[in-house]
Amino acid sequence: MMSQTPVSLPGPVPADPEVVARPERRIYTAEYKRRILAQADAATEKGDIAKLLRREGIDSSTLAGWRRERESALAKAFTQKRGPEPKNNLLAGENERLRQQNKQLEEELRKAELIIEIQKKVAMLLGKPLSLIPENENS
Repeated sequence: MMSQTPVSLPGPVPADPEVVARPERRIYTAEYKRRILAQADAATEKGDIAKLLRREGIDSSTLAGWRRERESALAKAFTQKRGPEPKNNLLAGENERLRQQNKQLEEELRKAELIIEIQKKVAMLLGKPLSLIPENENS
């Protein structure tokens, strides 16, 4: 008897046509999802949804995800406000910027007033009052 050894052909070995190298992700259209959800909602007999899922090759988790998407879209549609945004929202950024600028300027003014008070005290100690800075009558 002769032993048979596999014959090696030159060139690359073709891939097995039965095995997919990398499965492609299925993409469902909105119309398809809507149709399947309508059929699932219309199911009345026990096992109808399971038959639908088997026939279409869909997992129950996919159907549950589509139901969540539908509910969130409905919730968003009913809570969405129509019309242009109020002007006070458009001016909020400018208003906040001006508040920050005002805060910075108040801090600089406080520092300047402290420096002036120190200068006045130093001038009084030296016996030379500052004539450039008028005395405030209220202080």
